[in-house]
Amino acid sequence: MPRNMSFSMTADQFRAKTKTVTRRLGWKFLKPGDLVNGVKKAMGLKKGEKIEVLYMIEIKSTRWEPLNKITKSDCVKEGFPEFEPADFIKMICAHYKVKPDVPVNRIEFEYIF
Repeated sequence: MPRNMSFSMTADQFRAKTKTVTRRLGWKFLKPGDLVNGVKKAMGLKKGEKIEVLYMIEIKSTRWEPLNKITKSDCVKEGFPEFEPADFIKMICAHYKVKPDVPVNRIEFEYIF
């Protein structure tokens, strides 16, 4: 059974399928070919709420790199074509309370239709 990966912060981009890369602080075990359920929210569900599966995705590649190595091209793949790398870094640092040089797992995926 595939694991659930939350896309709560980027649900709009994920639903629109404009997002093909995500950066995570974990998920070290992922490897190309793994199938994952992309969900709206996986944790902190209120009583009676259920996990909403948006799409199943297949992992294409993973690699660890500092957050501040993101490129403009990857901002587009993250679903933020209007962002410059500095904008994306600022958003992630504020949300997760991390420094710009934090190692992140860059995960590239494709949607399973």
